[in-house]
Amino acid sequence: MNPTMTALPPSFQWGVATSAYQIEGAAFEDGRTASIWDTFCRKPGAVHNGDHGDVACDHYHRMPQDVALIKSLGVDAYRFSVSWPRVQPGGRGPANPKGLAFYDRLVDELLAQGIDPWVTLYHWDLPQELEDAGGWPVRDTAYRFADYAALVFERLQDRVATFTTLNEPWCSAWLGYQVGVHAPGRRSFDDAIAAVHHLLLGHGLAMRRMRGMETRPHTYGITLNLGTADPASDSALDREAARRADGMGTRIYLDPLRYGRYPSDIVAELATPFPVRDGDLEIISTPFEVLGVNFYFGQDFAGTDEAGNTHDPDGNPIVRAIFPDTPRTAMNWPITPARFTRLLVRLHRDYPGLPMVITENGSAFADNPDISGFVADDARTAYLASHLAAVADARAQGADVRGYFAWSLLDNFEWAEGYAKRFGIVHVDYETQARTPKQSALWYRDTIARTREA
Repeated sequence: MNPTMTALPPSFQWGVATSAYQIEGAAFEDGRTASIWDTFCRKPGAVHNGDHGDVACDHYHRMPQDVALIKSLGVDAYRFSVSWPRVQPGGRGPANPKGLAFYDRLVDELLAQGIDPWVTLYHWDLPQELEDAGGWPVRDTAYRFADYAALVFERLQDRVATFTTLNEPWCSAWLGYQVGVHAPGRRSFDDAIAAVHHLLLGHGLAMRRMRGMETRPHTYGITLNLGTADPASDSALDREAARRADGMGTRIYLDPLRYGRYPSDIVAELATPFPVRDGDLEIISTPFEVLGVNFYFGQDFAGTDEAGNTHDPDGNPIVRAIFPDTPRTAMNWPITPARFTRLLVRLHRDYPGLPMVITENGSAFADNPDISGFVADDARTAYLASHLAAVADARAQGADVRGYFAWSLLDNFEWAEGYAKRFGIVHVDYETQARTPKQSALWYRDTIARTREA
């Protein structure tokens, strides 16, 4: 173990994470209606092998056993998301009692096992009816999200201390509305820009609604997927490309959240303005207590395409992502723990006074279970070790990082990759639903125990 890891304080929080659509299944039981992912999965060619989350890991029916599994890993906390269409079918109106009852049972089971529940209110499962009405590019969706957040908060606030609003709004906006590889599969830059603003507005509205309802203090936050954006060379073109990438990937979210403004350099360059109304940025910058950081890799950026062009056919400057020359995961993502440290130190420097928790970090590899289902996943174990060491190094440099959630507890539905990619530290046999902790899970359990003993 990296010596610095033994310096993680006793208060450092250790956890595992999942999301509702990826594990719950029971897609149309007990009043749950369709989300944009239920619809997207039925679109030919949208998801690998035509996979979907109808059953997934069947967590909806196996929840008590899964909580016992979480307990066996020795973690302090479990980060899970609430299914919007399960709690509020159609995205409007009253709560679905059976939907809320499931999360009641989950929270009670976690607390009975001494595990702190971390609630994520939105992990991409927008009710299909709200998408039909325009989705996140439409302002009304932000208000619908605040209403839904209030339903969940009212029911769980007496037992849940930490509520985070959105998971990875970058993915919701860009992958869902501009690139089209995630639900709902649209391809419109204008829609994506509008979605960015309305996601952030929804966060702020929900924050204010929950604070106004609370009967005791809570910790509130938002989770962003963040990386590093480095120039591929020292050329002016590459430096500009890295600036633009950082602006669109990091500053476009954190500047309004923390400082109540969009980054001026990005605003000046966008052909499509953010649909900001009076008072929006004040709402978006409502103070919160924790920033969830999801990290998977850092990238380099070039200001030319492979043919040497500096602008695309529409006249926009080229911003070409280049993966650094490092080992890769099964997702073909580069493994860049040193950039993780650098990211966390940068966030601490540029957005001071905002405690961070790593709400996702993990890796997919081609697992080969033995006859018992056990996976000797040396590569994933090494990935976790190097990235936990990176967190410890960032703390040693002053970054205020207070916890780490491994992604993911279970092999699960990996969005457009279906079931082809496995991120879990616990192997899931999708035919039998048998769960088997992998070597990485046992290593994680033992590492947590050793840091507590140090």
